[in-house]
Amino acid sequence: MTFFAADFTQQLFETTQTWILTHVSWFYILTVAIILLVTLFLAISRYGDIKLGPDHSLPDYKDLTWFAMLFSTGMGIGLMFFGVAEPVMHFVNPPVGEGGTSAAARNAMSITFFHWGLHAWSIYAIVALILAFFCYRHNLPLKLSSSLYPLIGDHIHGRAGQAVDTFAVIGTVFGVATSLGFGVAQINSGLEYLFGIPVNTQVQIILIVIACGLATISVASGLDKGIKVLSEINLGFAFLLLLFVLILGPTVFLLQTFVQNIGSYLSGIVNTTFNLYAYQPNDWIGGWTLFYWGWWLAWSPFVGLFIARISRGRTIRQFVLGVLLVPAGFTLFWMTVFGDTAIYYILVDGMTELGLIVQADTPKALFVFLEQMPLSSITSLLALVMIIVFFITSADSGALVIDILASKENMPSPVWQRIFWSALTGVVAIALLLADGLQALQTATIASALPFSVILLVAIYGLFKALKTDATKRQIRYQTVARTQPVAPGQPWQKRLRNLVIMPQQDQVVRFINTTVAPAMKAVSEELRKSGFDANVAQNLSAEGDAEGWTLNVEHHGEYQDFHYTVRPVAESRPTLTPADTKRPENQRYYRAEVYLSEGGQDYDIMGWDENEVIGDILDQYERHRHFLHMVHDNDPQPAEEPSA
Repeated sequence: MTFFAADFTQQLFETTQTWILTHVSWFYILTVAIILLVTLFLAISRYGDIKLGPDHSLPDYKDLTWFAMLFSTGMGIGLMFFGVAEPVMHFVNPPVGEGGTSAAARNAMSITFFHWGLHAWSIYAIVALILAFFCYRHNLPLKLSSSLYPLIGDHIHGRAGQAVDTFAVIGTVFGVATSLGFGVAQINSGLEYLFGIPVNTQVQIILIVIACGLATISVASGLDKGIKVLSEINLGFAFLLLLFVLILGPTVFLLQTFVQNIGSYLSGIVNTTFNLYAYQPNDWIGGWTLFYWGWWLAWSPFVGLFIARISRGRTIRQFVLGVLLVPAGFTLFWMTVFGDTAIYYILVDGMTELGLIVQADTPKALFVFLEQMPLSSITSLLALVMIIVFFITSADSGALVIDILASKENMPSPVWQRIFWSALTGVVAIALLLADGLQALQTATIASALPFSVILLVAIYGLFKALKTDATKRQIRYQTVARTQPVAPGQPWQKRLRNLVIMPQQDQVVRFINTTVAPAMKAVSEELRKSGFDANVAQNLSAEGDAEGWTLNVEHHGEYQDFHYTVRPVAESRPTLTPADTKRPENQRYYRAEVYLSEGGQDYDIMGWDENEVIGDILDQYERHRHFLHMVHDNDPQPAEEPSA
């Protein structure tokens, strides 16, 4: 319709944005406020100690590597497009008050921080947290529909779950298309600035086709190594450009304003979070705050899925603090360096033309800004290359994420499907540019985020329901479980001490598990089967076929969660506790016979116990499991547990 009825489509977009601004702007503001409060609460609550994965899991990446990957998610077309433009536009034409003053400069940076700070990253964090929690801890698909499992059970695999994932796909398509729209407008302006290529819709369509074509080749081939290298190089260029502006710009002024901007932002965060300008009605909030909230919401399945995939093994507290503080801090510093430098040129150096040009031609803002500094031709060309690479990688990675969200569970998608999503994002971006340029992109993003906001609020409720279940199980375990082996009647205490101080080798632990633990499990399994339970004992094998302990399974067949009790040999570094230990080779290891339940490792060793003591521990753990089921069961389906290791 956009291709054949541009005037009608433009009118439709204007009507839609007016209706949203008039009737549901309060809902967007309230939704994002709830998301921020929920995210902060999860970091400080009792749920903060729950891991995104089994209890024994460790982070897949070291802290520095993880932070670096979070940095990369904070970089993109948005910072390149708005780094100069947004602060200057708020400074010259603020939502309230007089522009071009010192007060306007302070307010401009406060507004910019508000749009690019904790609110944006809390949206990404909550979506990533939902995906990671249900996927890594409860063995459900890496899709937003999994969050509804505590509410609708296996229906997430039916039409209800498909509807949720469909809205996530639609939102992501518009989010990617919006980024492509901003990117192509800025690329076109850079080409005009450097090479005199005219700025028009035809050139921008050609640029979108070229970029999506390159992205399609990468998506279809699956060889994303080149894109990965380009992204890493681009991140390095971004740091160089940031340092260039910081050093050659008003350095002391920028450091001062960054500290002051942080203070102003934090001190006014409550007021700005809930400010709808209800007593001073204007269209400003629709073009800025509502657009940003819609953009972040639409973009969140993409960024959230990426963050989720790199965060397995971290606690919720570690995850939330890392995702909120690291990329948001870098983003706000970027905005200060570029935005406050531009404001300094206008306010202090009297370059009023810079402000006028930014208002008249927003995509050209970065290049006009760099023109005021030394080596402008080189830095402008570098910036153009960065925008092009961000543009291509956004199309590439966006198509891959959409493909994951739209694919069947555990089923690799065909090549044509990945090509389809890559092409579709380009078509949507072209259609919106033909309709009304950037205005159409803003309206489409805001509109697509409306149903997704409702789904996300329901998903948050599902997350809390599942977290409450996990916390209840942990509370029962820690209140009642005995972490050390008791001294049995008639057993000398020397045996228990000997078990504590002897550090056995792998073959000793494996032999103990095979000759003592396995018979104990089989004895319990046999008694349970006599009582009508579906119980079995199985030996665990590694991917290489090596034995990794034994597992007792008690299956309850229904909404009740199954019981799994596993004992496996676990290697540990041998500590230096006696003078004789100092003479041992470094990095010498010993082994423990550790107990694992469905939720992960329990951090206690049963090596040296006799068969009756092992049976007693199995019964203790099963008794606690039954008590847990009694406490949490309310005829609602519980989250599926991760299979025993």
